[in-house]
Amino acid sequence: MKYLLFPFLFLIIGCSNAVDPLDVRIHFIRDENTDRAEDPMVRHEKLRRLYGAVSMEERGQRLGQYYTVIWNADASLEKEILFEYQQGGSASLIKTMRKEIEPGHASGKETFSVIGDNYFENGKVIAWKTSLIVGGETLATEQSYLWE
Repeated sequence: MKYLLFPFLFLIIGCSNAVDPLDVRIHFIRDENTDRAEDPMVRHEKLRRLYGAVSMEERGQRLGQYYTVIWNADASLEKEILFEYQQGGSASLIKTMRKEIEPGHASGKETFSVIGDNYFENGKVIAWKTSLIVGGETLATEQSYLWE
């Protein structure tokens, strides 16, 4: 009987996985077309981002790059997500966006976007870095290949 317990115990331990504290998903919207030839998942994401934009001018202002950050951290501490990025047209200037999260939330999702005039005037994002700061200390970072 005890010989059956050990493989079962190893199976349970082996199947458990640790939750990453930070995950970044990137989505690009390059045009206003929502034709059915695209992959349904991509088409739905584009429709979701363009929802509410009635005129072509409003739709044009939503073109660009979207970064969705999924985070997990201690619920009792203050958290901050720092998104740093460089664009093709702004040389080596590092721009930042911040989202502060009050205590009480152990996980969540935040979106950072480089769209509209910022996207058209300064170009595509060529390098980015996202940091999850918990209680004043950096818990996790994720960055693009070109980030230095």
